[in-house]
Amino acid sequence: MPRGGPRRRGGINTNRKGKFDPNDEKQVKHTKIGKVWELYEERQPELAKIPFSSKLNLERYLGLYDSLPSVWRMLKDIGSIRACWLYLSLYLVVQLVLSLIPAVQLWYSGQLLKIVEIAVEQRTVNKRLLFLVASSRVACSIADLILRHINTLISRPLNTRIKQYYTVHMFSVLARLDVPTYDDPLVQRQLEQAFPTNSRQSVIWRTVVGVINMGSTALMLVSQLFVLFSVLRNQQDGPLIALLSFSHSLLSSGSDTQSLFTRVWAATTHNADFIKLSGLRKAVADPAHRKEIVAGNMWEYMHSEYRRCITTLGEDAAEFFDVYEMFNQKRFPSFASIIQRPLQELPQIVFTLRAVQHPASIPLSLASLNLITTTATLFSHTLLKLFEQTGSISDNFATIRKMYEAINLANRIPDGPFPYPEDQQSLQMGMSVEFRNVSFKYPESKSYALRNVSFKIAKGQLCVILGQNGSGKSTILKLISRLYDPLEGQIFVDDQDIKTLKLADLRRALAILFQDYTHFPLSIKENIALGDPGHSDDIDRITQAATLGGASEFIERLEEGYDTYLDRPVRDYYSGLPEGTMDLFGRAVSFGRIRGIGGMKSNESTTLSGGQMQRIALSRTFMRSSVSEPSVGLLLFDEPSASLDPTAEHDLFERLRLLRGQKTMIFSSHRFGNLTRNADIILYMHDSVIVEGGSHNELLKAGGDYARIWNLQAQAFL
Repeated sequence: MPRGGPRRRGGINTNRKGKFDPNDEKQVKHTKIGKVWELYEERQPELAKIPFSSKLNLERYLGLYDSLPSVWRMLKDIGSIRACWLYLSLYLVVQLVLSLIPAVQLWYSGQLLKIVEIAVEQRTVNKRLLFLVASSRVACSIADLILRHINTLISRPLNTRIKQYYTVHMFSVLARLDVPTYDDPLVQRQLEQAFPTNSRQSVIWRTVVGVINMGSTALMLVSQLFVLFSVLRNQQDGPLIALLSFSHSLLSSGSDTQSLFTRVWAATTHNADFIKLSGLRKAVADPAHRKEIVAGNMWEYMHSEYRRCITTLGEDAAEFFDVYEMFNQKRFPSFASIIQRPLQELPQIVFTLRAVQHPASIPLSLASLNLITTTATLFSHTLLKLFEQTGSISDNFATIRKMYEAINLANRIPDGPFPYPEDQQSLQMGMSVEFRNVSFKYPESKSYALRNVSFKIAKGQLCVILGQNGSGKSTILKLISRLYDPLEGQIFVDDQDIKTLKLADLRRALAILFQDYTHFPLSIKENIALGDPGHSDDIDRITQAATLGGASEFIERLEEGYDTYLDRPVRDYYSGLPEGTMDLFGRAVSFGRIRGIGGMKSNESTTLSGGQMQRIALSRTFMRSSVSEPSVGLLLFDEPSASLDPTAEHDLFERLRLLRGQKTMIFSSHRFGNLTRNADIILYMHDSVIVEGGSHNELLKAGGDYARIWNLQAQAFL
């Protein structure tokens, strides 16, 4: 059983509202299945007590009204897609014709009955009519085949255009969300439901096709009923046989036990023997445990315990669905399933009585019986298909509503009203930063990351924030860039409240390298260019940034140079390769346990050291913050030398000093060294607060924690 609660599989409709609580006896029914499993099922609402409501899905329709505004917006959006209405109109016309073909075929079947009737009464066959009916039925079958192929040809470009249109919306939503919004688990779930990625068709296209198919299915049913009534109205006992056949077909479809997968449910077990049995089975199957099992001579004990558990549980020592199937087999048949058996025989009985009374009409009655029973079966299946389609439409409408809700999702960090800065050239002299009594907690965290923090960094100063991991250094940089807003206190940039500045302008004026830096699944060239996307085609500037970041030397040694992908976004799939195949398409082959069962992915990531990866991230920062670039006034570096060796670290700081010019620069680090000697201001942090502040010499004279740790590190080199 997975950790964290009961095991859940299938049956949960993501469009349902509310909460499923197994302990709520009013809403959830508890059933003990055998010795091991316990099933918790959501009690069906009052609508479910209506006959066939499980097929009709009546409760789903209650939410249709709430989704109609979103559906109307969807129709307007589809109308704005180039040539979409033309394809959609063609699709609709073809589907309309397809829905009428079964009724036409049924009418021709009625003509065959006429031929039989004439043959019985006049002892002759109307060959011309027989040829016409036979050729017409063949023509209907060919027309049905051709029209379905045309519909496929139409649906492909239509689905592609709709999917691409909404893919752009999806990308926009995912790209623009800020950190607090995107990290919220509820938002993540909302995005997963609004933009499902496990389907080849967009939910919009499924909805459009579903509505059209629902209409065509309804038209198909009505037209077939009309034709069948026309064919049988002059047949003796025809309506009675039709009624009996339709009743049996509908009861046969509706009497099945409602599938577990159409309900909200959960199953779990607290049986210690079954849990132990499952654990023992997994332990002996996992190669990771083999050495300890053998070295510890554990197999006899494990075998003995496994046999004891199996013996104790008997036939209940099985997975849930196996036990549930046996449980259902023990249930007594339902009333509907009992009465459907005599109904199944009644049409044959009526036909027999009719044949006894009127022997001459046997051929006609036999043909009528076959036509009626065949049509009744098809009709009931089509009717239930219509019910399923309408339920699916309800779910799709709800998904469309969620999609538009996600498109309109607001960020948690509000934008400011004022542009920044008033004079772009002023950024060359740097930016001042001030924290006034700032406190902050990360979402879902109970402890403070910052507590009542205050400091001021003047324009053009070099500030180093020192402290142990978790002391709050990185949090200060995240608040300056407004990835988060403080819970208490204020932050000022150039004496302006940071919340009043336009977010895009503020972030454009910053160059940031975080400790948990990111590498995008793009080429090295594009990874560096993302530091300043406006100059992504400037190869000279990209190579200059790589040189400043210390990455150019190893990049040029790579086989594909700057075009090398750090993590190739398109995977290779293969299976059934000989064991001696070590590489494919220039990339190493990885033979995993899924060999031969549907394809595998190759190990395509470029192998670079942590220091080399960090230099690429540094190069991206240099791309944005070059001295000649006036749009950046504040440089923020979070542990920029964490993965660098001492020589690379020294070279980096020299390049950063050249890069800085007169701009403001803030470092966070846990290392003391040459950087702190040259700092204008040092902030020493411990346990989310600033305990000391000043220059290197001032802090040494103060004799506090900074001086103590500095002297400890210095002694290591004496």
